[in-house]
Amino acid sequence: MEIRSTTSEDLDVFVNTVHAAFGHFPESPVEGGGLWWSALETDRCLLALTEEGRPVGTAATHSFELTLPGGSLVPAPGVTAVGVLPSHRRRGVLSAMMRHQLAQLRAQGASLSVLLASEATIYGRFGYGPATYTARLTVPRHKAALAVPRAHKAAGAPAVGEENGSVEVLRRAECGEILEEVYDRYRRAQPGALSRPHRWWALRAGQPPISPAPRYIAVHRDNDGVPDGYASYSITSGTLTVDETIALDDAVFTALARLVLGHDLVTQVVFRHVPPDHPLRWQFADFCAAEVSGDSDWLWVRLLDVPRALTARGWLTDGELVLDVDDPFLGERNRYLLTTRAGKAECVPTHREPDLSLDISDLGSIYLGGTTPSTLVRAGHIHAHHPGAAPLADALFRAERSPHCLHWF
Repeated sequence: MEIRSTTSEDLDVFVNTVHAAFGHFPESPVEGGGLWWSALETDRCLLALTEEGRPVGTAATHSFELTLPGGSLVPAPGVTAVGVLPSHRRRGVLSAMMRHQLAQLRAQGASLSVLLASEATIYGRFGYGPATYTARLTVPRHKAALAVPRAHKAAGAPAVGEENGSVEVLRRAECGEILEEVYDRYRRAQPGALSRPHRWWALRAGQPPISPAPRYIAVHRDNDGVPDGYASYSITSGTLTVDETIALDDAVFTALARLVLGHDLVTQVVFRHVPPDHPLRWQFADFCAAEVSGDSDWLWVRLLDVPRALTARGWLTDGELVLDVDDPFLGERNRYLLTTRAGKAECVPTHREPDLSLDISDLGSIYLGGTTPSTLVRAGHIHAHHPGAAPLADALFRAERSPHCLHWF
């Protein structure tokens, strides 16, 4: 079997092969773009070929940036379009492609990679761990009233409905540049968020609101008229569904939520891709107004260079932790001393006794602060060598806010 990078001449072969692997047919081009595979970078795609030259497997990466706790931005290859034809599964094709891809990414200098897992059981064995999570909130319109925040009453702040700024409703075609600019400001401040390269917006490649699917966009502007948030939504059979809500602060989110919750002639409002700990549930007059469902993993993280990855992010607590990290897929095991001081970290090899022993996938899960080490200790994934190890690790790895990723790829 041969695994090689593609060229622009291979695009049709690549697209047809990955669709066949999933049992789908390539979509027909639509006016205005919108084909998910149009954003593929052919020099970042791989084809697995039989000895006869028949394509049987695919894998690719997108060029993204990932926002880390502390605000650092790092290159984060986004793994996508991974598939093997049904006729060649369970023959080692997938493992060979993933091993080839990881080696290639390391050679290119990447310290980590990310993906969205179509099946959660597949990617853990390649060293990826779930690192951000998402949920869906469904709110019946008759329960959609928001309460007056108690802190506002105490501080004499503006009452609900009197926040600064304004909201206007536009069609998707009228505000493409606004969406791109607001999203970019948002993702630079949100741990776990990925960039959306300009070419994605230009090609309309992805899911709404990037795609050309018809949507209304509620755009929030501050007192100076500068856009600082938006909500993309559609209405079908009495249900208003919000694809995504981007807000530069909580007050902007509340203003956008109030607009869609107050929409006439709908029976319920569904918010997709809400962080599990988002305060919206607490803002309803009826705490049980919002039904939480679809609680799921989203972004998975895989560390390729542990010291570089750990020193790239910010740290809120000072301390020392010895990590014994096993990477069975790549056949590596290393022990590191992580020292955090004044928001920065040093990570060096050590022979000291470990505080925690963990798989590289577990390190990916705790890396952004969305999964606590103690949770994985209790689950039997991480071994804590003394009683204080897990609480210390929890304190060290926490982030200033929960990581969240909205971007689909």
